[in-house]
Amino acid sequence: MATPLIRAIFLSALLLSPLAVPGDGAPAGQFSGSAQNIPTRHNEATVAQLQAEMTSGTLTSEQLTMEYIARIVALDQNGPGVNSVIELNPDALVMARRADDLRHKGHVLGPLHGIPVLLKDNIDTGDQMQTSAGSFALVGTPAVRDSTVAANLRAGGAVILGKTNLSEWANFRSFESISGWSGRGGQTNNPYGIARNPCGSSSGSGAAASANFATVSLGTETDGSVVCPANANGVVGLKPTVGLTSRAGVVPISHVQDTVGIHARTVADAAVTLGVIQSRAFDGRDPATGGVPLGWVGRFSRPGNIPTDYTQFLNPNGLQGARLGVTRVGLTGFDPFVPTPPQVLAQFEAAITAMQGAGATVIDLDAAGFNFAPANGEFLILLFDFRNDVQSYFATRVGVPVAGKTLADAIAFNNANAAIEQPYFNQDLWDLVELLAPGPDDPQPIFGGLTYNQALDIDRLAGVNGIDAAITQFQLDAVVSATDNPAWSTDLLYGDKFIFGTSGLAAGPGYPIVQVPAGIVVGLPLGVSFFGTAFSEPKLIKLASGFEAITQVRANNLPTFAQTTPFDHIFGTTLQPPRLRNTLPPSSNQAPAGAKSGTAPQVPERRRPRHL
Repeated sequence: MATPLIRAIFLSALLLSPLAVPGDGAPAGQFSGSAQNIPTRHNEATVAQLQAEMTSGTLTSEQLTMEYIARIVALDQNGPGVNSVIELNPDALVMARRADDLRHKGHVLGPLHGIPVLLKDNIDTGDQMQTSAGSFALVGTPAVRDSTVAANLRAGGAVILGKTNLSEWANFRSFESISGWSGRGGQTNNPYGIARNPCGSSSGSGAAASANFATVSLGTETDGSVVCPANANGVVGLKPTVGLTSRAGVVPISHVQDTVGIHARTVADAAVTLGVIQSRAFDGRDPATGGVPLGWVGRFSRPGNIPTDYTQFLNPNGLQGARLGVTRVGLTGFDPFVPTPPQVLAQFEAAITAMQGAGATVIDLDAAGFNFAPANGEFLILLFDFRNDVQSYFATRVGVPVAGKTLADAIAFNNANAAIEQPYFNQDLWDLVELLAPGPDDPQPIFGGLTYNQALDIDRLAGVNGIDAAITQFQLDAVVSATDNPAWSTDLLYGDKFIFGTSGLAAGPGYPIVQVPAGIVVGLPLGVSFFGTAFSEPKLIKLASGFEAITQVRANNLPTFAQTTPFDHIFGTTLQPPRLRNTLPPSSNQAPAGAKSGTAPQVPERRRPRHL
């Protein structure tokens, strides 16, 4: 067995290996590398397919792990430069060989046995890897123990392949933060168009899953950071009910809203992963795993029949007979001066039509006069929780600059290291946190005298009078809306171009979402989100798998690693040599023109963080 030093040298050599550049024969808008350098055999392979191959002996976990590492070297660290993987696990091949050995002896530990998984770099792993949240303030001695979700993966025989880049501190440091950028990891890019943004703090997780750098990836969501990267990178995003997956050992924003979720290329892979990483009962380290999310507080108890296996709910006919409540509020754009392009709206309408064609009854909630109660307490809750929760996390770390310290110390660290931590945006969110009064019943002047406990009650009622009320009043199986606008061009000067997003419907009360690819607009993915009440993952998985089965958007629109998207009709006709011109790819799927106007635009909340 190789020593840790030899393994580390081996992986370092892989990361530095060269890659063939695109040849003249490839369309200039797409990346084309040598097949010898870039494995493709198991691209888009599902967990079930990979397990079948490993069971039959035609594939080993070690071989699969090596394939993913080679793709990461070729396409992530070199070539087009997705830059989604911040660190490879020096023990990955050892874990893979151990899984192969156990399988050979007849011991399969679970449905992810031998399957390589990437984890967002705010999820602790008690090994040789860093857990930094993208900041050098947490770089040094690795976490002393696994997070609960990482421990569950190990117990299930999965291979922890590495960590993914993220928006530094999960996009919760500045109003002007840029999705996918961190001081330690740099800028993650979108495999559908390298110049495009991967969205959300779990940007590396979404981009890596889309680019086939692992079978599945784990991310985290506070408000949008699982579903938005899933939307932008053309993958499935499963944001579980708060408390279904433990946050123990995860760099926090808020214990009220944080949850660990999944990026996968199919609903089936997301479902199988949820069954492995979840905490069906109290895990001893996160109180939420023994309780209910905010929207259920005072009304319901935690279910005693949480499933062990979510794949039982997969159903290609899952939309037949379903009742879906559709809302288009905000889809035309939060800012009237930055409207949503009509092609985007048209793709969403086509998705709704497809649901009806598959046997679903669609109720227009907006036309029926239903208004979702807003979670207007969210921003105060996040600011208040962050100061306390991040200090508690710092107390679990040793040998890093902020170990055992406070948010004030982290602010000082950033100021002292501004050249690497603040080259593009500041930490005005953190400065705002420091202005808050310390008590949960203290009036907060910057919020008009609102207290933390009052904010909690506002967001609790957003569940009662939002998703829960819609489901009850209209006898729905789920609420449906578009997830987010397609990926914008990354701009390190002006920041994110966020036009609309719907994750806030579920964020405040802590409810689940399943995001599924639904369309393509000028080469960029667009998704729909299925929302439900707490612990409704079985129903959402059924609906999402039914929609996936009838549309197959991901399967028919794989990422091209284009340098920019769109890449047709952007060059002139006389001065550019023909071999360098961009050409329209054969698989291009242009959206139809025209769309329903939706509801009136809302005034944008210009001072709210997004994609957390």
